[in-house]
Amino acid sequence: MALYRRLLTDADFTEAMERQFKLRVYKDDLIVDSGGVIIRFDDTTVVSQSGVSDITYHERSACEFFEIRRR
Repeated sequence: MALYRRLLTDADFTEAMERQFKLRVYKDDLIVDSGGVIIRFDDTTVVSQSGVSDITYHERSACEFFEIRRR
């Protein structure tokens, strides 16, 4: 079973990036990305990577971000 924690602050994003937690991204109540890790973020954008060449850019204000932890 997995635990989900919503990422809201810069500290949340920093911890998830440093510990390489898996990420789930929702936009308009739909899952738009799952399983990647955060490689970079700023005030407007979160960049995630789920494969060697699979890099995705998400607007921070338009999406909801959750880290996925395994028990």
